[in-house]
Amino acid sequence: MSSTPGADDRGPSPAAGPTSVRQVRGTGPLVVYSVTGFSGYAVLLPVAPLWAVHGGAGAAGAGLVNGVLLATTVLAQLAVPALVRSLGHGRAMVLGLLLMATGAAALPVSDGLGWILACSVVRGAGFGVLTVTGSAVVGHLAPPGLRGRMVGAYGLAVAVPNLLLLPLGVAAVDLVGFAPVLLVGALPVLGVPAALALRRLVGDAAAAGPARDTDDSWTGLLGAIAAPTLVLLASTLAGGALLTFIPQVTTPVVASVALLVMGATAAASRYGAGHVADAGARGGEAWLVPLLVVAAAGAAACAWGARDGAAVWLIGGALLAGTGYGALQNLTLVSAFRRAGPGRVDETSTLWNVGFDGGTALGSVLVGLLASGWGFPTAFALAACACLLALVPAGLRGPAR
Repeated sequence: MSSTPGADDRGPSPAAGPTSVRQVRGTGPLVVYSVTGFSGYAVLLPVAPLWAVHGGAGAAGAGLVNGVLLATTVLAQLAVPALVRSLGHGRAMVLGLLLMATGAAALPVSDGLGWILACSVVRGAGFGVLTVTGSAVVGHLAPPGLRGRMVGAYGLAVAVPNLLLLPLGVAAVDLVGFAPVLLVGALPVLGVPAALALRRLVGDAAAAGPARDTDDSWTGLLGAIAAPTLVLLASTLAGGALLTFIPQVTTPVVASVALLVMGATAAASRYGAGHVADAGARGGEAWLVPLLVVAAAGAAACAWGARDGAAVWLIGGALLAGTGYGALQNLTLVSAFRRAGPGRVDETSTLWNVGFDGGTALGSVLVGLLASGWGFPTAFALAACACLLALVPAGLRGPAR
């Protein structure tokens, strides 16, 4: 009789890797880290400029509050890889949260514009660290087959505070006054335990990961991820323009509905795109072209709505634009991580976040300038054209995984 062992006699098989996002170690702390951090950001985005107006600042001064915040954010993002190498991921994450909380907690001291701008610098530095380290954690912890869904879960954790707190902040000021709402902006301090929990997990993952590619330069990395970065830049330019200027082309009720629709569809599509990204050999890159067309169609519909004031065009356009805007955020990040190769997670996260915030700011500034000369219908139409121009890099496929 044969003594060949059967399947049940061969001993235990190697432990299977995670098959869902919930099984990935660190998902819970990452969600807490992101929700607390972005809550502090979202609640103050409309309220801090109002605090400056309360202190006597004009429209230009109020605009500087978030302008300085975002400019500091981008500068801080560029410094995060060096900060992480110096302090480690955990300490850098804690520092980012504490900077955000400190800047917010100091706001009630004075409604003078100079003081508020100083607080914006502190908050922006912390927010820059938060954004880069948050998406970098995904790159470090998620297995390649779950990276898209992990990016989707992270995107949902980022989107929910914006959906809930952006509209509630101003209303809360009317109910309870400025000081309590400004102090809510210190919520990021509650994320410190989550950052500490992620410290060892991210450090272990980074240490166990593959070595860097031979081309260690920023130029080489930018060349590798140029295609998804340009797609992201175009889609956030259009999305940032619509989010900024839809309230200026219609009634408050229609604008509120359109922005809610756009925000909700962006959150849902960013989450849903994770399954698409994980299904294909190239991280869902085949969907970049059709999603750019969807985003362009949304911006074009909003241009038509701005022309004749029809609510159905604005709301329908917001639905389409939000779908493309959200899904492309997921797919471009997954594509960038894949194209960058091993060992460049933190730097890739930095460039992606700079592209996201830079595109959003460019949409606000450039479309605003175009609208001042040619009107919002033309400006929105040109934003749609930017998405169509990005079809060229979107069609350039990177190597299969």
